[in-house]
Amino acid sequence: MASTITVLDRLKIELNNKDYYSDDTYSMYLEENGLYSNAFFDKATMKKQLYQTVYDILDSLANNIDLFRSVVTEFSTTSEAYKYLQERLNDIQAKILSIPDDTAEEESNIHFLFHD
Repeated sequence: MASTITVLDRLKIELNNKDYYSDDTYSMYLEENGLYSNAFFDKATMKKQLYQTVYDILDSLANNIDLFRSVVTEFSTTSEAYKYLQERLNDIQAKILSIPDDTAEEESNIHFLFHD
């Protein structure tokens, strides 16, 4: 069964449907990571790039905490909001690192001491 959800819609789901930025800005972030907003999302090949996009967006919000707090109002202080964002960034970074690269060379426990 083919997925019928667009990359932009999947990104919004990862961001809990919060409107931090416009769709055009989200599309810019997606394209910076090699994804296109109107393409259909394929988890097998796009998951790492999607998480990298989420990371980039949340990182931009960490640099503009007032914008984040204007959308997410449950934090009573700026430091609470910043702490939440940092924890979320750490979680996403761990997810990104756990996904193998498609182009990564196969690792081996054998290393050559000498090479011609």
